Amino acid sequence: MSTKTDTSAQKMILFTLTSARSGTLYLRELFRHNVRGCVSRHEPFFDWGNPTLFGRVIFEVHAGRRDRIRKLLAKKQAYIERTNGSVYLESSHAFLKSAYVAAMEYFPEMRLIHLIRDPMKVAKSEEWRIGWRQRLHAPFHFYVGDDGKKHFAWGLTGTEQIFRSLGEMQLSLFQWCLVQWIEIENRAMRFLDENGSQERCFTLHCPRDLNDPDKLKVMFAFFGVETFESEVRLGGRRNKSLGTMTVITEKDEAECDAVIEKLPASYLRIFEREPYAGELWSERLKPVSVPATNARAQPLVFPSVHAARDSRYQRPGTECRS
Repeated sequence: MSTKTDTSAQKMILFTLTSARSGTLYLRELFRHNVRGCVSRHEPFFDWGNPTLFGRVIFEVHAGRRDRIRKLLAKKQAYIERTNGSVYLESSHAFLKSAYVAAMEYFPEMRLIHLIRDPMKVAKSEEWRIGWRQRLHAPFHFYVGDDGKKHFAWGLTGTEQIFRSLGEMQLSLFQWCLVQWIEIENRAMRFLDENGSQERCFTLHCPRDLNDPDKLKVMFAFFGVETFESEVRLGGRRNKSLGTMTVITEKDEAECDAVIEKLPASYLRIFEREPYAGELWSERLKPVSVPATNARAQPLVFPSVHAARDSRYQRPGTECRS
């Protein structure tokens, strides 16, 4: 464990609880253009001395080996201490894939931003990105784990308990990405509950809240950061997939339903509570109890995700501040 525990007292440190394809790059841009004294990073691949926390360390954490992640977090802590500014943001989706198992040892006072996007759109977008990398035969995007299999450097191993719970079900890449999203959100809720961090976490629904100046004002006030101007400046880079649009098809909906029907209800109960329950897409993910005597006559029926595309629900108090 690190012996330097005063980093958070010197500057505010923020990490993100989220999946890929959920607005993390744009969140960095918002902090960069609005928050005074802020050092903002996204996925620090070329930031000397600042480890990314992706790649093989994800496999090692899953295997129960935490020495490597602790070394990387100690290195990140030292890097953050050297940065200028009173605020440090790292808007990477690596946190819940590797760092979460030891992050409290190094950043006990960290603040958190929970970024949530419609899981069908996350899965569809990530499916395209992974396939694009495979078609390009891009180097360094995959690694070989101890199991001798090739793993995507930005993803889970695919051997976590949630994947094993599906038995022999053959997952499409879209379904694999969807199951990964469900696992990440379960980790987010467990991390907040186990560490009592709800009061230090602010929830943003993507893309709605990232484009709402009033919501962003509330977030900046929640963290007590100083902004350059009284009005929020929108704009900046967005990590869009070039040459494609994220469109959910009937095939995608059917594949989603097949996964939800197969998954144990324990992975789906979080969607009955906030910050998910107020989103129309959550209806598709909530466990459905079917009377045993009439199980075969009661097919699972969910509202179309297309109806939720432009939803503007007002939600009650959430597990994190939102």
